[in-house]
Amino acid sequence: MNTRAWIVFLDESGVSLLPQVRRTYSPRGRTPLLRHRLNWKRASMAAALGYHAADPDRGPRLCFHLKPGSYDTTALIEVLEQLKVFYHGERVVLVWDGLSAHWSRAMRSWAAGQDWLALERLPAYAQCC
Repeated sequence: MNTRAWIVFLDESGVSLLPQVRRTYSPRGRTPLLRHRLNWKRASMAAALGYHAADPDRGPRLCFHLKPGSYDTTALIEVLEQLKVFYHGERVVLVWDGLSAHWSRAMRSWAAGQDWLALERLPAYAQCC
């Protein structure tokens, strides 16, 4: 495939909003008290890093999306709609992993109607050396 397109790597990650408990200083004989509320909230972030295949002088592009909770197919389609605006009028080859939401029927159906987007799956294990 010889096309002028952006190669974009997209991945998601979840984080817990609980603070890390660390050692701290206190005078000898006094136990330090570190308090925080135990509400197990989670947030997720999807980030896309893009490079232009034919014109490296255009420089890399980074965009990201934050949301409470986890990503599912519907949320990822919303992220891709925003990515379409970010790369307005440009062709994109999107490389991502084998997450079930990436390859669900709804995602494949939505992607089939997108002429600006080509999806590629990152192999589970890459051979080295």
